[in-house]
Amino acid sequence: MHRILPFLLSIFISVPVYAQTGVGMPAPNGTMILFDGSRESLDSNWTYWEGPRLAAELPIKWEIVDDPVDEGTVVSSQDSAAAGGLYGSADIVTQKKFRDFRLHVEFLITESGGNSGVYLQNRYEIQILDSDSTIHGMAAVINEKISPYWPYNGLGQWNAYDVVFRAARFEDEERTEPAMVTLYFNGEKVHENVPIQQVWGGPFSGIDGGNDEGRGITDTPGGIKLQAEGHDVRYRNIWILELDLLEPDTDF
Repeated sequence: MHRILPFLLSIFISVPVYAQTGVGMPAPNGTMILFDGSRESLDSNWTYWEGPRLAAELPIKWEIVDDPVDEGTVVSSQDSAAAGGLYGSADIVTQKKFRDFRLHVEFLITESGGNSGVYLQNRYEIQILDSDSTIHGMAAVINEKISPYWPYNGLGQWNAYDVVFRAARFEDEERTEPAMVTLYFNGEKVHENVPIQQVWGGPFSGIDGGNDEGRGITDTPGGIKLQAEGHDVRYRNIWILELDLLEPDTDF
């Protein structure tokens, strides 16, 4: 029996939301499938982020490859345009933009030091980085909440991020509440109601990164972005459920 999210009564949404997390978690009814392992879902749901460092051209050059662990196919972030760690040169972002949401992403790092990242609203990075347990490391709310490295399954194994995210709130174009996130990493709750104060990494990182050193957040939705840094990080089973979180609470 699914366990209803504790905050369900505080949101307005047309379908149930469930708290199951971890690798292999299927998409509940009513969710949007962002990537199912196929080339069709990659091309229909994603595009290159047109940031100031964009060096890639459509169609997306991220390759569909065999799942190294299970049956099926997955996508690799190893895009030649990002060789040498040029983040922002070949990052892919969903064509649809989001405000509040529940997100599930599965990833596998193939080599030591493998680096990528999941960006919420194409602003706020949840880091993917093998062998780094710092505030810039694996599963960190980057530069704001230190890495909870211990649930990581290691190289060559699938890992899962399960996120509930609430966008920053504004009144008269002034930010009144920061963005907020709760994260489960491989089924373990590692961040709870963490406020996110700014966009890190400058204009090459994500939207608003070039505004007031990343502090100039605007009241606009953004896509889910996956970062290319020249490493072979694989992704599969990515889905999202849009929410409307009335209260500043993302715990689930």
